[in-house]
Amino acid sequence: MTKFSYTSIPREDRKPTVGLIVLQSDETLEPEMHQWLPAAEYDVLVSRVPSGEEVTEETLGEMANHITDAARLFPRSARFEAVAYCCTSGTSVIGADQVETMITAGCETKNVTNPLTALVAACEKRNIAKLAFLSPYVERVSEHLRSVLLSHGIESPEFGTFNEGQEAKVAWIDERSIHAALMKLTNASHIDGVFLSCTNLKTHDFIQDLEHEFDLPVLSSNSVLAEHLLDLAGHGVS
Repeated sequence: MTKFSYTSIPREDRKPTVGLIVLQSDETLEPEMHQWLPAAEYDVLVSRVPSGEEVTEETLGEMANHITDAARLFPRSARFEAVAYCCTSGTSVIGADQVETMITAGCETKNVTNPLTALVAACEKRNIAKLAFLSPYVERVSEHLRSVLLSHGIESPEFGTFNEGQEAKVAWIDERSIHAALMKLTNASHIDGVFLSCTNLKTHDFIQDLEHEFDLPVLSSNSVLAEHLLDLAGHGVS
């Protein structure tokens, strides 16, 4: 055996790192984040948190018991610019401040975010006060999320849902269904923008087409989360 010496890449020469804590049941967030985030400029590390097959306030709240453990599964040597808990409705149930406390208890990061906080930031940046809100979930799950948004001054006077309770089915709702729903939700003249809720809802490949067609800002859980991660990591998106 021949032994070789080596040198290490200096920490200042390493790419900034962002972390994602993704739901076990989510099939969409991770691949879409690799499309939204510039891979040449950022390293992305992923951990998973146990989540229920049925989406209820109870199963969403249960994730609070596992977020810190999921954060601890990141490499101990990792130093993050930002870490995101990747569940919009889960954040509304658990609370953004509590999510931040749980994540920072498990890993070292300069910033913490989530899709709900990211949505509020995106609406403030675009002066959006009234959303057409499309959710895949049963109405009760979205009621709390809409209430939290309202506490931040963001109304959702137009609300629609696919009324789906099973998380595994949400990932396969197709573009045609989303488009048909928005055709009805965007008829109101008092809407400033559109929100497609849920990190498991596929939107990346056609979200810009929707913006052009409806002539409105169209935000998704994944698009606003990517934008906020980049803002926090020092690389704002236009």
